[in-house]
Amino acid sequence: MTNNNLNKLKNQQLIVKAGESIARVKDDVAKDPLRLNYHFMAPAYWINDPNGLIYFNGEYHMFYQHNPFAPEWGPMHWGHAKSKDLVHWKYLPIALAPSEDYELDERGGCFSGSAVDDNGTLAIVYTGTVVRDGKLIQSQCLATSTNGITFEKYEGNPIIPGPPEEGSSDFRDPKVWKHEDKWYAVLGSCKNGKGKALLYCSDDLRKWDYIGVLAESDGSMGTMWECPDFFPLGHKYVLIFSPMGMGEKKTVYLVGDMNYKTGKFTYDTLGEVDCGFEYYAPQSFLDGKGRRIIIAWLNAWDWMPWWKNFGPTAANNWCGAMSIPRIVELCDDGRLNFRPVKELEVLRGDHFRLENTEIISGVRVLPEKLEGKCLEILAEFELKSCEAQEFGFSLMRSVDGSEETVVSYNVKGRELRFDRNRSGSGSKGVRTCKLESADDKTLKLHIFVDTFCVEIFIDEGHTSMSNNIYPQPESKSMDLFSSGGRVKMLSLDIWKLKSIW
Repeated sequence: MTNNNLNKLKNQQLIVKAGESIARVKDDVAKDPLRLNYHFMAPAYWINDPNGLIYFNGEYHMFYQHNPFAPEWGPMHWGHAKSKDLVHWKYLPIALAPSEDYELDERGGCFSGSAVDDNGTLAIVYTGTVVRDGKLIQSQCLATSTNGITFEKYEGNPIIPGPPEEGSSDFRDPKVWKHEDKWYAVLGSCKNGKGKALLYCSDDLRKWDYIGVLAESDGSMGTMWECPDFFPLGHKYVLIFSPMGMGEKKTVYLVGDMNYKTGKFTYDTLGEVDCGFEYYAPQSFLDGKGRRIIIAWLNAWDWMPWWKNFGPTAANNWCGAMSIPRIVELCDDGRLNFRPVKELEVLRGDHFRLENTEIISGVRVLPEKLEGKCLEILAEFELKSCEAQEFGFSLMRSVDGSEETVVSYNVKGRELRFDRNRSGSGSKGVRTCKLESADDKTLKLHIFVDTFCVEIFIDEGHTSMSNNIYPQPESKSMDLFSSGGRVKMLSLDIWKLKSIW
């Protein structure tokens, strides 16, 4: 048997082994009351970065970083699922397992990457990773599929064996796209404490030429750029990445112009994709309707030590989830706008509505029976006549009020505040952000609540904030509040959302 056939057999054996590991626990995992209702999760164990997002042959495909053996970061595989509507997902067999013995082998894990349609073949470009003699070695590899389910690794791997002089051993997460008749890839790297995106070019996805540094930090944008994503949007180009060493900022975007002759991207606008505690490594794709959509990992590398302690779900053999899909739009001022996809409306169930209601301190607005841990909330407040200093929602509230999550708006500071100091176990801290579109007329809040996740979109998506909380199961009531005066709520819609599982 040839080495190539041996590697194919080994890869298939490891995929079967991973599938058997998941099968042993997935039924028990599905019964966990902490499981999310409409956010994508792996069937069991660990999940992090979304990979290979693509609309292929009329279906949405999502691959994801996956440890199929434990609820913590480990030997990275590529999990796989598909959907017809971006809402309901069907699990597919694991696509990639770390198996090959390349000169720069990948047995440490099949790290993040992307997928493209190569004339009807679904092609994946990903990072193979190993730690050898205490040193990190990362190379870029290729795998292909004709049926979109089973993948064969390219026998000529690695297709990019190592970093250029301008890079470092941190050399990963290729995002591939086609421009005119050539393939391009951007990879995350760093040098001398500055994050950067490196640009490559290819005619066939197999032989790649290094072009140069697409863009890099000026010293204020992190020490390493993880999971870079580069795409055209309207008349501009957008570079999104998750920077290491940039404090509270988990994912940022740059908007500017691309010169394919020089291989340089020049930007004039910088912003945050999401200003919450948890929103990392988003990846975008273009769907069949011409929309640019992003999905991210609903966590971040803040929890220490290192890859452990990402919340209490690990005790129940699972950890991690994906954000709801968001549409990316370019605003007239050059900034980006992020809105939840309209397809999510299919999940709406029981509906409650209020109009023209005064929110006054100490006066309950919502009926006590209105509660839930799987909700969509759409509210609009009048600011012009607002007397309050601060107002908002108390979510996931216990009967005695000792446990609650507070989402509020500071009127004078024009600032959104998320307080999870009393949200439950393992979830502490306050996150604030200035609203990019704040004015003196109205404030619109669009909130998605799902068991332990809260995603907030403000003023039609000009600002977004995602956070995890871990309240007790009985903490599921809610109400509105106002301090320092009254505020008029023009409208409030609350839907209970159905499960996708």
